[in-house]
Amino acid sequence: MDMTGARWRKSTKSGGNGGDCVEVADNLPGVVLVRDTKDRDGGTLTFTPQSWHGFVAMARDAG
Repeated sequence: MDMTGARWRKSTKSGGNGGDCVEVADNLPGVVLVRDTKDRDGGTLTFTPQSWHGFVAMARDAG
């Protein structure tokens, strides 16, 4: 998958200390990418936008 145009962002809930965070790129058509901030070259998870939005909604409700 070509991730050249991915614009990565951290959660607004992430602390400023560079700790345990994930980054999300949701600007590519039909896909949401997620990676570990500490290991950006270690792999990327790929979700459909519908799956990602469902996960975020469940996480928000659980918090």
